[in-house]
This record gives sequence, structure tokens and C-alpha cells, in this order.
Amino acid sequence: MKRILGRRGRGAVLVGLACLAIFAVTPAVAGSGPAAHAPIGVMGDHVHGQGEVMFSYRYMRMGMNGLRNGSERISRSRVLDDFMVTPTSMDMEMHMFGAMFAPIERVTLMLMVPYVLMEMEHRIGMSGLTFTTRSEGLGDVRATALVELWKSEAGHGGHGGDAHGDVAGAAHDGHGGAGRHHAIHANLGLSFPTGALNRRDRTPASAPARVRLPYPMQIGSGSFDFLPGLTYAGGDGSLSWGAQARGEIRLNENHADYRQGNEYALTAWTAWEWCDWLSTSLRTEWQHTLNHRGSDPSIGPMPTIPTKDPGRRAFQRLDFLLGVNLLVPAGPLEGIRFAIEAGVPAFQHLDGPGLETDWITTVGLQYAFD
Repeated sequence: MKRILGRRGRGAVLVGLACLAIFAVTPAVAGSGPAAHAPIGVMGDHVHGQGEVMFSYRYMRMGMNGLRNGSERISRSRVLDDFMVTPTSMDMEMHMFGAMFAPIERVTLMLMVPYVLMEMEHRIGMSGLTFTTRSEGLGDVRATALVELWKSEAGHGGHGGDAHGDVAGAAHDGHGGAGRHHAIHANLGLSFPTGALNRRDRTPASAPARVRLPYPMQIGSGSFDFLPGLTYAGGDGSLSWGAQARGEIRLNENHADYRQGNEYALTAWTAWEWCDWLSTSLRTEWQHTLNHRGSDPSIGPMPTIPTKDPGRRAFQRLDFLLGVNLLVPAGPLEGIRFAIEAGVPAFQHLDGPGLETDWITTVGLQYAFD
């Protein structure tokens, strides 16, 4: 219990530092409406005008409880027919600190720094004993350039428009906006291997020694990863919409002798502004992650638990999510954007057996200024 409270305490400190960093800056740029950005679960969704800066903080949490092999839900006893130990649940938290800056028109630079906390519950087949493993640490830092490729605004023409260049919401004069607008930008990023691959914890078989934890409990990929993407955003009055395709392409084998599987995702959303401070959104996202190549000899070649098998890491999942964006229109917090998004999978297929995802939620705040 003491250890868990320590983790929660560190999380509270991270939230506090994020809030202090965001509230301590200069007055905000005039707001562009609560739906000017994509739902908070989407990153790299908009560009900024030259000289504009934005800080952001996101708290993401995912709950996994129950087992699945392919698209079929299975019981723990079925897993224990083939393995000595089965995972039973997992809780993953991430604190994501972000900064965006546009040094020139059409180009916005973005830096994302994650801090990850994970906890997995297990059951031993022969004894029925349960145990928990935990890991936490700095994740893989990501640097991305968002390059505006095309922009069209009714009434403004061509590349012109508002002084702040907010692609996702060209209407900077509040609810109702400046008519129909469209924009496309490229996402060109690189992920750095700052997350650990050597996290250890005690298990009943290893105590008092600590052993290398299986693949899902490691913090980073251990490789440099190319992060390509393409984002479209549009809107017409109170209605806005958008879509984003992105990937994570592993560029090298990591120092633990394996390479995580590439990841691909496609998401689309729509949002409605109810007034100048409130909008709601609906989003769907498809994810496809491939199996690892190679294996970490420190984890062991003979898996006693499915999470030790690098050939059981692939999955496909379709999520549906609802979101709320709140924009403070006036007062000392003017320009602060609060948001929450939560959802559940509608479909998932695992190269299991493995833990299925039950729910996903993201809360965050954003603050832009020049």
C-alpha cells in the first residue's frame, strides 16, 4: 500500500508542476472556440502561427481486465492450461507534458515528454497465489515537425486568415466562426529511446531478488522510431471535423536484441460548439500493432506466462470515444482549454492469449500565447 500511495503522490506532483508551468506564462492569445482543437486524445492535430507557443498537459489512463485470444474472450483457467502464470489485469497511467512552437509560418515544432506508470496483477495456476508487479519511469521523448501543406478558408482565400494560424479552427472570433475552412498538414517526428527496457520487480519465484519484467511492463521501445502522419481538419460554423493517419516505424533493433512491432493508427472525429465555451466530440480510432522481432534474453526464451512471448504482442482494436472541451472565455484564466475524452473498444483482436482493453480516458489542459 505504501508503494502505491507513493506512485499516486508522484502523479499529483506532476499534475501540480504542469498546472504551475501553464498558469505562470503571459496572457493568452485570443481564443478560437472550444472545438478549434481536436479531442484531447489526438496529438499533433493543429499548427500555430509564427511566434505562437502552446503548453499542454495530458493524463491518460487505460484499464485492462479479462483475457482474449484472437477476438474470443477466454477464462483464466484456459490460459493456465498452457502457462504456469496468467496476467489478470493491468492499469497503465501516463503523464504527458507537451510544448509547441512555430518558428516560422507553416511549420510548428512539437515536443512530447511522457512519464509512465504500470501495474499488472497475476495468478499462479498450481497454487492460486496472486501477485503484482509495477514499473514506472520516463518514457520515449518525441520531437515532431508539423508542416502545413494546404489551407482554405471561406471569406479569407488561399493561405491567409487569422493572425494565429490555428488550422483546426480558423474562426478566431468565437462561436459561429468565419464559415467553412479546410487544412492539411504533415506530421514528421522522431521518437528517442529514453524509456527504460530493464525494469525489474520481485515475483514469488524470484523473491527476494528482482527479475527482468516482461515486454508489456517495459517503459520504452529502446529504438529510434520514425513517426510519420497526415492530418486533415475542417469546419463550418459550429460544426468541425477531422482525421489523422499516423505510424510508428522502428528504425533499429534495441540493445536488448529485439525490435518492437510497427504501429499504425487511423482516427476521425467530429465536434459541435454549443456556445463560446463548450463543445462535445465523437471520435473513432483504429489501431494495428505488429509483433516484436527478436527477443530479450534477460526475459527468457521459454515463456511461463504469455507476456514473455514476443510473438504475442500484436493486436488490432477499434475504439469509440466521447469528449468534452471547455474554453475559458474571460477572466484570469482566459484562454485555458480544459478537455476530457473517454471511450471503450468496439472490437479487438489479440495474438494472445493476452489482456483485453476495457476502457481508455484522457484529461488535459492546453494554453497558447505569443
